[in-house]
Amino acid sequence: MVGKIFGVLCILSLIFGGVCGRSPDVASAIPDGAGKAVEVTLTLLGMMCLWSGVMQALSDAGVVRKISRIFAPFLRYVFPKAYHTGEGYEEICATISANFLGVGNAATPFALCAMKKMQAHNPTPDTADDEQITLAVLSTASLTLVPANLLALRRAAGSVDPFAIMIPVWITSLFCVAFALFLTSFLHIRRRFSCIRPSKNR
Repeated sequence: MVGKIFGVLCILSLIFGGVCGRSPDVASAIPDGAGKAVEVTLTLLGMMCLWSGVMQALSDAGVVRKISRIFAPFLRYVFPKAYHTGEGYEEICATISANFLGVGNAATPFALCAMKKMQAHNPTPDTADDEQITLAVLSTASLTLVPANLLALRRAAGSVDPFAIMIPVWITSLFCVAFALFLTSFLHIRRRFSCIRPSKNR
């Protein structure tokens, strides 16, 4: 889908460039854009390798497990069924902790394992239950200690101080997590209410 969108954008650029009489500018922008894309990619690759290595070292040192213990009292209220059954709860804590440290590669296997264990207690196997949806949302809108990709993009764009955004990023990501939890809770309550209401009418 993303490839189709970019393809349409490229075709529209060529069309409007020709209509507006700026075909030479479009033609010169193609090689310039390709060169900048390679430059940004190499910069991102270096930064991602650096921070992924640092975060993976922290993960191997047991930092993820320690942070999991910190998040556990809070997550027991977000995932009550997983906490009481014990199925997938440890993996959920590890997923949130790995995302917090920016180790996305380590978080993905934990999340998949948690989803698989939670599926065993899902009354509707063909549909994700409330806690599975919440885990998917928190894995996407997670609080990250070091936003490596964003720092790499700022560095590639020539930022003098790429780390100047750290505190605003922490604040906004915290609000995003809070809003995501509020929204998923609201939708879960609404779905349960819609399931109960027809039975009362009968």
